[in-house]
Amino acid sequence: MSRLSSPTAVRHNRRPRYVPIDSRTVRDTAISFRALGLLAYLLDQKEGWQVRSDQLSKGEGREGRGAVRTALRELAEHGYYRLERRRLRTGKCVMGTAVSEYPLEQWIRDHEIFSTASDPAVPVVEQEDGTFLVEYPDGTFGSDGIAPDPFDDDDASPAEPEDESEVAEEPPAVASEKNTAPRTRRTRRTPEQKAADDAEKEAEKTRKGEVKRALDTAAEAVASWWWEDAEKHLGKYVGRNNGYLAMRGMVKKALEVGYSQRQCADALRHARKHLPSAQQWQTALGIVTNHIAPIRPNGRVPYSDSATWGQPGEVPPSDIPSSAIDDSDDATFRVLIRTQGA
Repeated sequence: MSRLSSPTAVRHNRRPRYVPIDSRTVRDTAISFRALGLLAYLLDQKEGWQVRSDQLSKGEGREGRGAVRTALRELAEHGYYRLERRRLRTGKCVMGTAVSEYPLEQWIRDHEIFSTASDPAVPVVEQEDGTFLVEYPDGTFGSDGIAPDPFDDDDASPAEPEDESEVAEEPPAVASEKNTAPRTRRTRRTPEQKAADDAEKEAEKTRKGEVKRALDTAAEAVASWWWEDAEKHLGKYVGRNNGYLAMRGMVKKALEVGYSQRQCADALRHARKHLPSAQQWQTALGIVTNHIAPIRPNGRVPYSDSATWGQPGEVPPSDIPSSAIDDSDDATFRVLIRTQGA
């Protein structure tokens, strides 16, 4: 037990085995306590252990699979964790995960590039020396951001054992790849460099916040318009209490991957459901963007606006707000205030 520096100080009850985590990681306010706890658990696992959300969620006192996945996404966004598709020197491709004790800026940039792809795993290629390079969509290759012991300033070599018996008694984990890798001394940043880096991080954080708020506003506009329109044409909603929030979340995801507000509005009209299922929503988006043709009882027929919506004039113009038709930058939907129980 550590000695008290003050009568009111914290007393630490520790065992010899511990998980080394950089103090700056522990104090990183960009990640939640849930994500920090999961990171500590992952760092405590031996090399070769596989990260699976269904296994992490099992056991007494564990959170659900959704909570674990949310924490993993949070760690990935901040450069602590990522899923990799590894092409080995043998030509075989395998899936794996990578965990960092401290945030890697390269991982954050790679996450922004690959997270929007259909396959969010970062493709890496094994090199002759056992390291990996990231393969980018344009065919170029770049560093995977991992450097040997970048936070280790201790250049002292471990003492040599007196005889071979000491080597035999050591657990295999001691002779790890981390201990045998060449060490590099960390370059200290000047105050000007630190200020510039902090300003860049703050600007990036602000940009992400603005993008998120814009998506939330756009999703709320489409969702509130459809909820009112659906009640007029389909009647009052009698499903689960969070149906409106679930529908708004589906719209937001569609906006995030590039669908426009108009396309989302048309897809909701085509699905003709207060809260479409995931399959109904994807099918409706495919139809309104002409990626697929609607299925009819007598077989597939070419998509037709008039067949789907009727001839011009059949639907009162007031039923479809102008913002749902105009995709210009100043287009807006009429927003209704909705609560959790709506």
